[in-house]
Amino acid sequence: MVSDTYFMKNILLLSVIFLLFLSAKAQDQIIPLYEKEIPNSKKAPTNYVEEIDSNGLISKVTVPTLTAYFAKKELATGTAVIIAPGGGYFVLSPKKCIELAKAFNQIGVTAFILKYRLPNDAIMVNKSIGPLQDGQAAVQLVRKRAAEWRINPSKLGMVGLSAGGHLVATEGTRLNKIVIANPEQVNLRPDFMLLLYPVIIYDPNIPRTRENLIGKKPSPELLNFYSAEKHVTTHTPPTFLVHATDDDVIPVKNSLLFFNALLQANVKAEMHILQSGGHGFGLTDLNSKNNWFNLCKSWLIENDFLKKSKR
Repeated sequence: MVSDTYFMKNILLLSVIFLLFLSAKAQDQIIPLYEKEIPNSKKAPTNYVEEIDSNGLISKVTVPTLTAYFAKKELATGTAVIIAPGGGYFVLSPKKCIELAKAFNQIGVTAFILKYRLPNDAIMVNKSIGPLQDGQAAVQLVRKRAAEWRINPSKLGMVGLSAGGHLVATEGTRLNKIVIANPEQVNLRPDFMLLLYPVIIYDPNIPRTRENLIGKKPSPELLNFYSAEKHVTTHTPPTFLVHATDDDVIPVKNSLLFFNALLQANVKAEMHILQSGGHGFGLTDLNSKNNWFNLCKSWLIENDFLKKSKR
């Protein structure tokens, strides 16, 4: 006969294991962006199935999601960010985003990595608005569930890397272009933007990103719409930019032109141009050992998007 003590010990052990499991899942919770029908979508062909290669690159996304990294309760400040990976609108490269999400957690910021649909005529009615729809839906979802997740809805920013920077910059500058259903009139404007080596302009030097989103022969109207520096206004969110001068994938002039446009519109902005680092660097420039993230943290505090640490 099993003793009551033995039984209780096992119940307690199972309870602890379950709580640890829940804690682990809370740091890597996958949340569908859309509860019902995915807007602007067509039935995917049988061979269009999401893939992840040996380098962690994601392609053929049909179901967009947010992966949540919640800041620990004792550190949480109420600030949150949505991180959009790069990949030229051809793949998604989430590796640096995970590194960023964990760094944000350390300063009390909850982070959500956005897995957005990649523009493709096979799965979309209008491929050019697909990523923007998912970006807007991500802001909408986080603001709608802000109370549940202990997030301050007025301190929600977006972070964009490379092509993800283009998505974020588009969302932050085309505030009058709502491409999702929004019956509750949720505010879809990010409160701030952090852009890492972003695509801003569409020119012949970066054809792949442009062609994947709007085709090889886009109309002048489409080219204008997706050149974010042309649409900066006083309502554009405060922005922090980081780029390297030796970036041979996305020329540094992208950040320079956007920063200039921000200054002309009197938008609060800070830019850091690194001497080296190439394209796709993470938290630290491997050559100079400069850590732009510390500068970013100071900028967030200065602009009241983050509480100053008491430690």
